[in-house]
Parts: sequence; C-alpha cells; structure tokens
Amino acid sequence: MWGRKPKETATTEAQTPSPLKDAIHQARVEAAERSSVVVDLRDADLARLELLNEALNPLFSEVAPDIDLFDRGISRGETPRLWIDAVAHIAMGRDKRLYRFLHDSRIGRRVLAESHEIPDVVQAVTAYVARRLVERQRALEADPDLLAR
Repeated sequence: MWGRKPKETATTEAQTPSPLKDAIHQARVEAAERSSVVVDLRDADLARLELLNEALNPLFSEVAPDIDLFDRGISRGETPRLWIDAVAHIAMGRDKRLYRFLHDSRIGRRVLAESHEIPDVVQAVTAYVARRLVERQRALEADPDLLAR
C-alpha cells in the first residue's frame, strides 16, 4: 500500500518516449546542425574576404603613407566585412559567392559594385580610391591650411 511503485512499471514508463521529448530532441539536433552550418558559412565568407584583401594589397601599396583616408581591415562580426574606409565596405551577398561593394552615406546605403569575380571588385575599389584621392587633392587646393588644422 505505502511505498514505491514496482520496478516493472517505472521501467516501462521510461522506455516509452513521449512525442514531445522526441520533438525537443529533434529540434536540438536541427539547431546544432544549423549553428554549425552558420559557422562554416561565416568562415567561408571570411576566407573569401581575406582573398580579396590580399588582391587589394598592390593598390594600397601605391597610396602614400601620409594619406590616412583609408583604414582597410576585416571585421569579424555577425556579418563579416572588408572595410576600405569608414563609409565603404565589401560584404558577401546572400549566395555567399557574390562580393558587394557598399557605400554608406547620410541618405542611405548605395551599392557601388557587385561581382562574383575578385578582379572586378578590385577594379571598383581602385576607382573608388582614385575618386577619394581626387576629392582630397581638391580640398587641399581649395584650403592649403586644411592639413595643419
């Protein structure tokens, strides 16, 4: 009367899985698979951006060291980006093979170039760097004391 249940009943209850427990187990497995896929995709994005960064080395080696307009580097956040300067960066597209060269401004984000090929993106970045250098030169010609301030 008083006491524990017989062991036979306890073991049969433990052996019959509930549908909810099975569903929770399956959801955990799926979440683990998704997170590993996300990590793999992020690593692939970083690898592709590092290849592009290396391809940009000859371009930035030509920029004089005293010109501090550009601050190139890869940010490793949720969305990895290769920054060219404070307002322009390259991110991977949704298909993870497309390079997107983006420019942020007060009126919003603008796509400067999109390509699956590194040389095309290098050409777009080269044109952007050239425009920025011309803007800098014009500003210095208009106000020679600009650098001193």
